[in-house]
Amino acid sequence: MTSRRTFLVSAAGAMALPPFLRARVEGLRAAGRERPYLDLALECARWIEASRQSTAAGAAWPADPLKPESVGLDLYNGMPGVVLFYLELYHATGEVQWLRTASTGADHLIAAMAEQGETMDPGFYTGLAGFAFTFDQLAQAGNADRYHAAAERTLDLLVERVTRSGKGIAWNDVNDIISGSSGIGLTLLALRPKDGRFTALAADAGRALVERGMPAEGGLTWLMTPSFQRNMPNFSHGTAGVAYFLATLHQRTGDRSFLDAALAGAGYLDAIATRRDGATVIRHHDGDGRDLFYLSWCHGPVGTARLFYRLHRITGDQVWMGWVESLTRGILASGVPEQRTPGFWNNISQCCGDAGVGQYFLDLQESLGDRAGRERIERVLSDITERATRDERGLRWVQAEHRVQPENRVAQTGFMQGAAGVGTLYLRLDAVERGMRWRVHFPDTPWERTP
Repeated sequence: MTSRRTFLVSAAGAMALPPFLRARVEGLRAAGRERPYLDLALECARWIEASRQSTAAGAAWPADPLKPESVGLDLYNGMPGVVLFYLELYHATGEVQWLRTASTGADHLIAAMAEQGETMDPGFYTGLAGFAFTFDQLAQAGNADRYHAAAERTLDLLVERVTRSGKGIAWNDVNDIISGSSGIGLTLLALRPKDGRFTALAADAGRALVERGMPAEGGLTWLMTPSFQRNMPNFSHGTAGVAYFLATLHQRTGDRSFLDAALAGAGYLDAIATRRDGATVIRHHDGDGRDLFYLSWCHGPVGTARLFYRLHRITGDQVWMGWVESLTRGILASGVPEQRTPGFWNNISQCCGDAGVGQYFLDLQESLGDRAGRERIERVLSDITERATRDERGLRWVQAEHRVQPENRVAQTGFMQGAAGVGTLYLRLDAVERGMRWRVHFPDTPWERTP
């Protein structure tokens, strides 16, 4: 296994920097500094900051700076993701200005929750659970009383919003990671791991999900909602994400029924997988999506591999690591990032594009000591930098968020579809170069750094 130190030294020497970054790095060398990834993240921050809006409570950033009214409250591409980027920037630099910036954004979120909390979406990437995570991260970094209280109030709202039935609980009719019980349950487990109340609440949600599982080829499958009949089996909206939550519940509670359901979900994915020459991919959706294969976090191997890695950590069975390896080969066999496939269009973000794939390769490097990680990360970073727009305003990416609307191209600020997410990848690379672990660790990831 390649040592981390060997990887870092070779990566630093081999990285082919684009001209604008090379000039900045030479200047940093002259000043006794050499942190090119931090420099890139600061360029992202400069562009995001240019769109800052002062509010009565703090500050806000629109998702699309060309549309000042596009301030969003969702972690997916709204304010919370920008706040978390600034918080990670504070951890990387130790400069209190970034903590203050993150805090002004969080203060705006507190005010928004006071006004809208009773009606907000409960989801992790779409609403209250994402607020709770964001406040909790701020509480750990500074002004603990204020943001801890905000996190507790948000969790109280989630408890109040629960609907109970004889088959368990749910916050809405959504099963998935993005806005449903799976993502909310993971948040409860991550934020209050020693609080039995929240573990019990997550377990009740898990029991409802087990009941919602539908018998299918090889095992069980879960739709995003009972009323939305398109079956999207991967991580963000389907079986892989629900099974991941259930496996995590088993890990926390020891309840075998959760593991059995997660294994049934894995069995279904095994039955529908497309395999060729040791590479595996899973279709975007049933019907006319059988030959459409996304490659990043939302509907691709980057997200779905999380289930199989978690099953490996639980069972110790190498068959699940075999799945991680074959899904990784599925990404590589497609030829991305140089080759843009129908499921990997002109998008460079965490959800659907390059940044999500780059984060995955970094996770494999850090968790598994993947020997090929350096070269793979370099390829992705090269593509990301080539697609960037950089001028006196900073660094951003003009891209198509939606595959079916390739002409609708826009530069966004948020985490899953914008500069905050790409900037966060840069900060995580900077942390690895310094032999450290990044601090903001999302509830829906199983990856951990090896000692």
